[in-house]
Amino acid sequence: MTHESGTLAPDAVEGMFDRIAPVYDVMNRVMTVGLDQRWRRLAVSLVVWPGDRVLDVCCGTGDLAVAAEQHGGRVVGLDFSEQMLQRARRKSGTVEWVRGDALALPFEEGEFDAATVGFGVRNLEDLEAGLRELERVLRPGGKVAVLEITRPSGILRPFFRIWFDLLVPFAGKVLPGGKAYTYLPASVRRFPGADDLAALMERAGLTDVGYRRLGGGIVALHTGTKR
Repeated sequence: MTHESGTLAPDAVEGMFDRIAPVYDVMNRVMTVGLDQRWRRLAVSLVVWPGDRVLDVCCGTGDLAVAAEQHGGRVVGLDFSEQMLQRARRKSGTVEWVRGDALALPFEEGEFDAATVGFGVRNLEDLEAGLRELERVLRPGGKVAVLEITRPSGILRPFFRIWFDLLVPFAGKVLPGGKAYTYLPASVRRFPGADDLAALMERAGLTDVGYRRLGGGIVALHTGTKR
């Protein structure tokens, strides 16, 4: 498994995110022209109600978890990269930050009212297992939002390829953890399209699954509800 293939063993993914943690927020803003924060707030608004207990999986440096807290949620943020969590802790002292595995969540069944994942499911070694874990820890009627990069169609497709296949890897030549920016476009290419991800969410036991495309189609925001 290599960066170029878009597939890495879990320990390699963890090491990669530890290395890029110092520049992670800056790269998110640059690669999305600052829109990623707006997308996170939209995701939260669709699934979180004030007072909800919320789990943000693959929380990274904590932006989505903090957005959920600002929306009134009582939030737990989970990630397996300690370097990412160190930066997340600086953003909120009231979110509960937990180091853990998205494929074996350290929580009881039905413990949360809502769950979110922002640009993280693409990195799971077993996507279906990760979606089943999200469904497991939700209460009946609980909601999930999955925000992820996807492949656009139509007139934006060639621009997306230039951006992701040329400009993003180029950034890796001058930033820490450079191989991550080779892995990123490769991981998007191998990841299921928006319709396929919706089908996998339904297979994991979620209902009312739907999605909307954002950023001209380069990002998909999926939502679903536990039966």
